[in-house]
Amino acid sequence: MTHPNNPLQGVTLEHILTELVRVYGWEEMAKEVNIRCFTHEPSVQSSLKFLRRTPWARDKVEAMYVAIKKTNP
Repeated sequence: MTHPNNPLQGVTLEHILTELVRVYGWEEMAKEVNIRCFTHEPSVQSSLKFLRRTPWARDKVEAMYVAIKKTNP
């Protein structure tokens, strides 16, 4: 089933992270979601690993992505 109004439809977690880093940078992301993989030697790979096994953090990151897509479609 597809959800045309779902901004996360068909978007990978890696794309979400890459876009957020481009827009906010690691420091701003760490202020919004205070997790170690954003504050200590941040990388997309370490963040992907953490977010894939931590639903609450992934939800916050996805919410950040949805917010930037609403302001910059």
